[in-house]
Amino acid sequence: MSLDQHTVTVPTGSAPANTDRILIGNIPAIANGTAAAGVTVTVPVVMSELPASYSVQINPGQGCAAYADGKTETGFNVHLVPLSGTAVIAAGTFDVTVVA
Repeated sequence: MSLDQHTVTVPTGSAPANTDRILIGNIPAIANGTAAAGVTVTVPVVMSELPASYSVQINPGQGCAAYADGKTETGFNVHLVPLSGTAVIAAGTFDVTVVA
């Protein structure tokens, strides 16, 4: 049985996106394609009703750098970047979690 918890502490110096709620959204196993050696793979991620400011955590599921940009209230782009000019991003899946 789940237990509802209603106390949230916001650390001093942080910038919460909302003052009355916390938003957490998770999408596991988003498919990504592959590309030639050294080429970044970009995948658009769609989520609706996102606030103007939020953070995106990415689990790329493989050895690569990952970042999000183009953040809007309807989604963002995830970029999977090879760690070297000879490395290849493999076709697979990655997970994203949005926190605001």
